[in-house]
Amino acid sequence: MARPDKAAAVAELTDQFRNSNAAVLTEYRGLTVAQLKQLRRSLGENAQYAVVKNTLTKIAANEAGITTLDDLFNGPTAVAFVTGDPVESAKGLRDFAKDNPNLVIKGGVLDGKALSADEIKKLADLESREVLLSKLAGAFKAKQSQAASVFQALPSKLVRTVDALRAKQDEQGGAE
Repeated sequence: MARPDKAAAVAELTDQFRNSNAAVLTEYRGLTVAQLKQLRRSLGENAQYAVVKNTLTKIAANEAGITTLDDLFNGPTAVAFVTGDPVESAKGLRDFAKDNPNLVIKGGVLDGKALSADEIKKLADLESREVLLSKLAGAFKAKQSQAASVFQALPSKLVRTVDALRAKQDEQGGAE
């Protein structure tokens, strides 16, 4: 029979896996408490970084329906549970790992899909969701402006053509 404290820990971790958009597993061996505190700050407000026990976390992940992470639960493991924009947290992890080589990104999961460490680094290279949406909105606005100019050009071209025809007829009528 499982101890109540372990059962509560598994239930809490299961909820975190279910309620997060992404989870990134890392190895933190050799990092000081101050460095871990700095890492937590660099992840942003939408991420929670927790040092976890492998066995309990593996059980919790399986209960949450995530079985693709089983091979990553070895050595000292910590999980970044991301509830907001995963790009921001991936950037925080990547940048912190550059400055602190003791932090090793093992892999993770994004919306139920397994991600390797390299895929998480590629995710960190993306621009944030807000930036991508603003670029998309700008592209739509540009296309609308182009369409408006085309639609405005057609009537003015027609008016110029009609005026030219009228002038030509006046010239021909006056010459006769």
